[in-house]
Amino acid sequence: MPNVGGSDMSSQAAPQDSDGLPPELDTGVAHPARVYNYWLGGRDNFAADRALGDAMIAAMPSTRFAARANRAFLGRAVRYLAAEAGIRQFLDIGCGIPAVGNTHEIAQAAAPDSRVVYVDNDPIVLAHAQALMTSDPVGATAFIEADLREPDRILADPRLRRTLDLGQPVALMLVAVVHFFPDAENPQGIVAALLDALPPGSYLTVSHLTADFLDPEQAAAGQAAGQRSGVTYAPRTQAEVAAFFAGLDLVEPGVVPLVTWRPDGETPADPLAAHSYAAMGRKPTFPS
Repeated sequence: MPNVGGSDMSSQAAPQDSDGLPPELDTGVAHPARVYNYWLGGRDNFAADRALGDAMIAAMPSTRFAARANRAFLGRAVRYLAAEAGIRQFLDIGCGIPAVGNTHEIAQAAAPDSRVVYVDNDPIVLAHAQALMTSDPVGATAFIEADLREPDRILADPRLRRTLDLGQPVALMLVAVVHFFPDAENPQGIVAALLDALPPGSYLTVSHLTADFLDPEQAAAGQAAGQRSGVTYAPRTQAEVAAFFAGLDLVEPGVVPLVTWRPDGETPADPLAAHSYAAMGRKPTFPS
């Protein structure tokens, strides 16, 4: 087991210009992490992000609710993994800008020795990582600036290898990220490559936008708004989301509308309002 405790981010702090922003940051182009931050009421976003965020809200009025529901799902999923499934290692790809209820905070509240590696490709996430992702001393956190399109690079990164033991189960968290990859980019192959590197007993957690609960005009308007801002996303059906879990044992209740996945309390009046599916699966000890 790696023996590095605490946080592994100081060597990767992003250089910033006189405005306090990473110089490689293009604030004129919307980025999903910052749009999501805007929907959650955060301040780490720019005019281009807010313009896309507002356009998506205009097309799909429940978008802010969907963002908050995704955040709540992340919390429920991590609590289940740490408190009930006994997982102590997490690989959170597409983690977004740090906010209250980060993966390591939830996991370490249940199990202080939990170890978490975060991955995102937005330099503003890295700019905040060191200040906001302080680990419990008996656990560990690390941040890698990388893209989900590069699974081999992520897996080979020395920060991941110092923080996680890939001989022990890992929870792969892909919350509200896979839908940004159209079929042409082979997202199933990317997810499979990551899972292949993880041992039996590991878990995959996914939330994913769907058009199943929208009328066709709404769905088309939302996709068009994203494309105009340079953000492509591919909503998928329940069967298409389930395909990411091929060969895994689905955790109950399976692939379901996001807010109905192990809810903490009463299901909202409109359980489809988040226009997303959520699911979790476990890599079996023996291949089926």
